Amino acid sequence: MLLPDWAVLNAAIDWLAHGLWDLSWWQIVLYTLATTHITIAAVTIFLHRTQAHRAMDLHAIPSHFFRFWLWLGTGMVTKEWVAIHRKHHAKCETVDDPHSPQTRGIDAVLWRGAEMYRAEAKNMETMAKFGHGTPNDWIERNLYTRYSWQGVGVMLILNLALFGAVGAAVWAVQMLWIPITAAGIINGIGHYWGYRNFEAPDASTNISPWGVIIGGEELHNNHHTYPTSAKFAVKKYEFDIGWVYISLMRKIGWATVKKVPPKLVLGAIKPVADEKTLEAVIANRYEVMAGYAREMKRACKAEISALQQKGGDSALLKSAKRWLHRDDDKVPAAARPQLAQARAAHPVLDKMVTMREELRQMWMNTSHSREQLAVDLQAWCRRAEESGIEALRQFSLKLRAAHA
Repeated sequence: MLLPDWAVLNAAIDWLAHGLWDLSWWQIVLYTLATTHITIAAVTIFLHRTQAHRAMDLHAIPSHFFRFWLWLGTGMVTKEWVAIHRKHHAKCETVDDPHSPQTRGIDAVLWRGAEMYRAEAKNMETMAKFGHGTPNDWIERNLYTRYSWQGVGVMLILNLALFGAVGAAVWAVQMLWIPITAAGIINGIGHYWGYRNFEAPDASTNISPWGVIIGGEELHNNHHTYPTSAKFAVKKYEFDIGWVYISLMRKIGWATVKKVPPKLVLGAIKPVADEKTLEAVIANRYEVMAGYAREMKRACKAEISALQQKGGDSALLKSAKRWLHRDDDKVPAAARPQLAQARAAHPVLDKMVTMREELRQMWMNTSHSREQLAVDLQAWCRRAEESGIEALRQFSLKLRAAHA
């Protein structure tokens, strides 16, 4: 029996208002957050750590789930995402970097990051050079790549069926989540503003020590320092929720981790630094330099305290403090005069800055043999211990205790 027109109209209105799944507004919000978080997990675990950097292997079950979910939630093609990201690392902060705020401007990357991604995805040279090793099975060729945007259409239909008209708003949030967080925040702010644990050769920063909202990608400086590591957190106070998920998958045999950040091993202090010491120092050079930076900050704090006790003006030293431990090419031109004045007025800090650069040059020097570099390290340690600067002496002893 046919329903009266008014009954059909009421049924349509009821569906538009509630959909098949009659949830309260806060339950719909939770659903939206949960689905967007799954998308973030798929990006960081599958696309980023597994596919782009080969830091880990995934079992077929999570691997196929993540591929399917990314097809539904983003329409991104694995090969395109991987190729663009690998090129970003290979050409970081240069004009060839697909999305560097250092060369393209922070506003452009924040607001047009997704547009930059789509433009680079059409670059066949990028795809051929950087997209190797990504999935190329039947379902990838005939569904995920061939009909990449049909997946997000399926997601729209699903949301409308579940929630009625509100489903369109849910879908809009789901579709904007990756362009805003990945294309905008990570690629933009993650190379422009934040804190740095390590003096990586690019401008990468950690946006936050708690990597929850963007799946651990907030720890971007850590990632650029150790790009082949499956774990992004390196400090005790940092949290990488992506690593939590990976650890859980390891327990049930769904993930095999290949690499995590190296850790400097200290043992007995050797009489002199040898080739094994050199090997340990070079392998852990970012951690070594981070330790040196801490010693410089302590020395600077002591200098400021001494100045204040004598009634001197410590304003110059305070303004220069943030740049003393940075590589010369990372110091802004506007800060260099103040830094030079601070070094001239404080011989201890000047000596530490000079010896920092000498230490850094050891692993950048490709013309010296392994034996010569070991001799250079021995000479550096001897000068440090004879400098009369306690911080340098203690740091040299620590280097001599390093083991490969």
